[in-house]
Amino acid sequence: MKRLNYYYSFCLVLAVCGVLQYSPLNAQNIERQRPEEWKQLVLGGRFMDRFEAIPPIGELTSDTWGADAVRPRYTANGIEDPQWSYWGGNIRQGDDGKYHLIVCRWPENSEKGHMQWPKSEVVHAVAENPQGPFQVRDETIGQGHNPEFFRLKDGRYVIYVINAYYIADGLNDPWTKGEFTFDPRDRKIHDGLSNVSFAQRKDGSYLAVCRGGGIWISETGLSPYNQVTNKSVYPAFDGRYEDPVIWRTHIQYHMIVNDWYGRIAYYLRSPNGIDWKVEPGEAYMPGIAKYEDGTVEDWYKYERIKMLQDEYGRAYQANFAVIDSSKWGDLGNDNHSSKNIGIPLTKGKLLTILDKEEITEDAPLIRVKLEAEPDFDPHTDIDLGSLRFGAAEEVNFGRGSKLVKTERQGKDLVLFFDGRGNGLTDENFAAKLLGKTKNGSLLFGYARLPWLMYDTPILSARKPVVSENTQGGSILEFEVSNFGEVPSVLTTVDVEIESNNKTTHLTCDVPALVPYANCSIKLKTAVPIGKDAKITIESKDQPMYLFQTTRNNEG
Repeated sequence: MKRLNYYYSFCLVLAVCGVLQYSPLNAQNIERQRPEEWKQLVLGGRFMDRFEAIPPIGELTSDTWGADAVRPRYTANGIEDPQWSYWGGNIRQGDDGKYHLIVCRWPENSEKGHMQWPKSEVVHAVAENPQGPFQVRDETIGQGHNPEFFRLKDGRYVIYVINAYYIADGLNDPWTKGEFTFDPRDRKIHDGLSNVSFAQRKDGSYLAVCRGGGIWISETGLSPYNQVTNKSVYPAFDGRYEDPVIWRTHIQYHMIVNDWYGRIAYYLRSPNGIDWKVEPGEAYMPGIAKYEDGTVEDWYKYERIKMLQDEYGRAYQANFAVIDSSKWGDLGNDNHSSKNIGIPLTKGKLLTILDKEEITEDAPLIRVKLEAEPDFDPHTDIDLGSLRFGAAEEVNFGRGSKLVKTERQGKDLVLFFDGRGNGLTDENFAAKLLGKTKNGSLLFGYARLPWLMYDTPILSARKPVVSENTQGGSILEFEVSNFGEVPSVLTTVDVEIESNNKTTHLTCDVPALVPYANCSIKLKTAVPIGKDAKITIESKDQPMYLFQTTRNNEG
């Protein structure tokens, strides 16, 4: 089987086209100009197309706080209370079948208004319906902001907050406070650790992304988080990024990150949670809270997006912290505040490519099995003529392989696509199906490529330490760890040293390492390594997250 190529974020050029005038309701934002190619995206080509109309929840009322743009509204959506300002929060379905929301709040009448957030408290709320209304349980869990809620492999629950965590054996048990360890491993911490999001890997370990786009891995979810990336994985264009959310499905990893200044968010995908591809189009922006009866809640800002997932990891609801004004415009005892709302998402279909050999541009046919589900009958629900299949870069723009025939396979349906135009290359790690249902709604799904190996080692080096060799030259020492979920093999590593206008190459072997193990490497050079030397560690044998530094640089 082929190893995956490793994919680095590519740049979409965005320009600032003007600063909005300041007022209490629209301060602190600019308009971002979209790339011209985004105009060619078809339905489903951008993540934002997955947001569905919200079913009415409770009673529609104008007798509540808020700017005219968010009244009348359904106050029962999510969690809302005129006495409290809510922020952040995400949901899990408990073993009791109920939906549990961990969210933070502060008194609405606080003198500092929204700027009271550093003194917010974390509470546990419960609902019978994933969209609410959520009712807060009596006891406060503790102080904290930006809560993130996940479950460990051993069944315990963890709540991350800035600079701490709370842990409990069960949702009805007492919470104990602790503190995470984040080890940057000689790398720069990108924009702090105030907005961390977590995704459980297949072996029960955890992968996290910090506010600035650095990727971290913990063997248990409580054990130290080790930074493995050398730079931010976010899109490499101007943006004031925060509030990343990361989640894993049975196909791939997903991420959304918000440009709070531009009030627009971006969607990325990854085969391993470390190497990311940026997808075109908006992930979300203001204006997405629309109801089935035509009601629109035009919230000023949507932040702290979190995903409610099914047993395959597929997101079927997004929850947001929303506010009806700028944060500085939300004062104590005024008509402005914030809350948490839920918006349903179109869920991706279950797909399997039946062809085991690599699909090339001249493939005659591509066979894809589309699985039936309790709420989906592939024999009756699909507009077959709308279907396109292949690389996301093609189908997002209405191109890709066209359907030529279908074949029943019990409740499932096998789709046969003309292989021409599929667009799949070595740069792809998943194929995408895009089309519509018979009622015109979005239909999409992703499939793994059967000829690729998805479980690979993740070798990562630490900063080399250079010392003087008493016998002449220098001694160079560094550590290599395997943060993958599978063992590595014997790997040849190349160390390039640029010093005193000369380039020296050293090679060494890194032994096979089981997951989360490490080894120390010690090399000797015949000539001294200068203080301004540039040292690069990489491997040609298998993917390795190199370390590049200068001796007088802290990393």
